[in-house]
Amino acid sequence: MSRFSVLFLAAALLAAPLAVSADGPRDPYRHFFDETWHDFQEELEKAREENKKGVFIFFEMDECPFCHYMKDHVLNQPAVQEYFKDHFLAFSVDIEGGVEVVDFEGNTMTERDFAFREHRVRATPVMAFFDLDGEMVHRHTGRTAGPDEFLLMAQFVADGIYKDMRFTRYRREQEGQLIDR
Repeated sequence: MSRFSVLFLAAALLAAPLAVSADGPRDPYRHFFDETWHDFQEELEKAREENKKGVFIFFEMDECPFCHYMKDHVLNQPAVQEYFKDHFLAFSVDIEGGVEVVDFEGNTMTERDFAFREHRVRATPVMAFFDLDGEMVHRHTGRTAGPDEFLLMAQFVADGIYKDMRFTRYRREQEGQLIDR
């Protein structure tokens, strides 16, 4: 092999994307969010059929640094992805988007109106958990401290603890379990 070929091969190997291990971060759009036609009434029915605990909606916008943090450090974690796949259908909604959606009651509107008018989303990210009747049972604005706190929030909803106490109290009671503060 010529010196040029060796240099070219070395450069190509360095430039190639590294393979991600099974335990490493994974693209949240492929492994966290479920595919949707933006008909949330239908998605609710699907969640019931699949025995999920509810629907999770991540309200975001492109320019939001905290949204990027959540996608780059929390929603890309395999443990988070697996827990949500087991317990929820998860969707992303662009609060500035013009895509047509059908809300939980069957009304048609844009993503923007679904976020702003229906759910009063003004700052992002907003993470909203809905029960199987389409009622919002928990809402969190801003990023979480990390994957552990986010999973704690999901457990809070999936286990129905939201019916008995607020998340801040539950989190305080569970603080010993949070490692990524």
